[in-house]
Amino acid sequence: MSLDKEIFDGKTLSDLFSEIHNNSTTTRAQVKALIGELKPLIENIGDATLIVPMIKEYMEIGVKNDEALIKLATIVQRIETANAKGDGSDMFDFSELQDLLEEQEDIQEEVDNVENKETEEDV
Repeated sequence: MSLDKEIFDGKTLSDLFSEIHNNSTTTRAQVKALIGELKPLIENIGDATLIVPMIKEYMEIGVKNDEALIKLATIVQRIETANAKGDGSDMFDFSELQDLLEEQEDIQEEVDNVENKETEEDV
């Protein structure tokens, strides 16, 4: 499969791989910055037990988002392999795409919940 083939709305497989890599790099940098900012605020074990779960949530959301993009790339590769062989009936199951879309919705809800929680804590 060509990495420059458009898979949807002007997005190529190469773009998708680049997005996965950029997301991973950005998430890593954001987590390091967050830890750096929060580190001076931790004065005792009680502070750590409050702050560490927040960091964990950010990391998990980033990982889940990357996993969803990787699954999408896998599905696209399966479709292309099936098309190249001329038989897509046993290589690709549309339920996988539905599962991926549902998982992406769950991730978005989780992101919204974390953002709402932070907003409530700031008030």
